[in-house]
Amino acid sequence: MTTLYEFTARRNNGHEEALSLWQGKVVLLVNTASECGYTRQYAGLQELAAMFRDDGLVVLAFPCDQFGGQEPGSDAEVADFCVSRFGVDFPLYAKQAVNGKEASPLWRWLTQADSAHPHPVKWNFTKFLVDRRGRVVKRYEPAVEPHELIGDIRSLLGTTG
Repeated sequence: MTTLYEFTARRNNGHEEALSLWQGKVVLLVNTASECGYTRQYAGLQELAAMFRDDGLVVLAFPCDQFGGQEPGSDAEVADFCVSRFGVDFPLYAKQAVNGKEASPLWRWLTQADSAHPHPVKWNFTKFLVDRRGRVVKRYEPAVEPHELIGDIRSLLGTTG
């Protein structure tokens, strides 16, 4: 598989969704967790989603419980938490593994697609920026705050300050 659009993923409501739905968009994929020191980044991710939605950005959250059991809730509990605590209105997917043999095909592709960073996800809130053609263009480690991505997002969207 060579682009994001060749994958499917299960939404937090249980429905399988073709990621080709996001064709032509700039996509930011993030593995998330509700009980992590980086959980506050949901607020910044929501700001990015709102700020650039009309320009063609979509943020996709993929909750994961592989790092210290920091996403213990059900998909419904995760959604309730994200909406009530951070006002998240971007797409939330079902909990899934991002590393190892149990990693979803999408996350296996993401961790191998960026030749500058072909390694497993280190922790929650690792971010992957995908261009309008469905190719990974950049990977950001968890400590990189969402607002630090604005320049790269603007560049891919073709917008200015």
